[in-house]
Amino acid sequence: MRVLITGAEGQLGKELCSMFRQEGYTVFPLNKKELNITDVSHINGVLDQLNPGVIINAAAFTKVDLCETEIDKALAINALGPYYLAKEAKKRKMKLLHISTDYVFSGESVLPYKETDTMQPINMYGKSKQLGEELACAINSDITIVRTSWLYGHSSSNFVHTMKRLAETRDEIHVVHDQQGCPTYTKDLGVAIKKLLAAPPGIYHVSNSGSCTWFEFAAEIMKLLNKPTKVIPISSEEYKMAAKRPKNSVLCHEKMNQLGIHVRHWQEGLREYIREEWGTKG
Repeated sequence: MRVLITGAEGQLGKELCSMFRQEGYTVFPLNKKELNITDVSHINGVLDQLNPGVIINAAAFTKVDLCETEIDKALAINALGPYYLAKEAKKRKMKLLHISTDYVFSGESVLPYKETDTMQPINMYGKSKQLGEELACAINSDITIVRTSWLYGHSSSNFVHTMKRLAETRDEIHVVHDQQGCPTYTKDLGVAIKKLLAAPPGIYHVSNSGSCTWFEFAAEIMKLLNKPTKVIPISSEEYKMAAKRPKNSVLCHEKMNQLGIHVRHWQEGLREYIREEWGTKG
């Protein structure tokens, strides 16, 4: 199978490229220069040249706070890009799997979010991702959308690496305690994505199982890294950010589980990740 992966330089893109290569797939890892998903003529040229059977769109503008001011960029990459890919994939009868986010939800529910729950994003990042889903599905009913959350992988720009860096220079770290979600290891997400390529098209929620707050996530990181740094819980109100975050963005896995796809607990995934990154036993 020939697999084209957009956003190949991101932490999920890198994981997917490595995984599919190891399993013998022909992989086309494309960065934003090699495939500008906001330019439909560029998309046409690349798809005609490479002729993949599967497109995985892992490209996104994920800087949540910057999306509040760089609105045009957020809409171009997160909304128009998926629409163009869905349109051109349909023309060529190529399978498209698009990565979306837990931030399409308001966070007001006390229950994990199901695929059928109403999208009500509270920040521009979430709004741009919602629009991307809607536009893509309107033009192509055969696509697969995977919503995931709190990603970390083999990249220096994720929450785990940030906590480690801060722990090396500080005695204490302040982390919000009133946002609930689920950390997701890109390796575990990648395995689920591969399985979903064989599943019926539709929307699927995929993250590691279990849930925690950012404070609990940070505390677990310090524990596994054997760092003495104290993690201090604070409220979102105290930790001022440009964009609002959902209070609860835990995703329900019932639909995924019904297909026989089960993802391990986030603490197990984190333990393996830290061991692979730094050799710490945890």
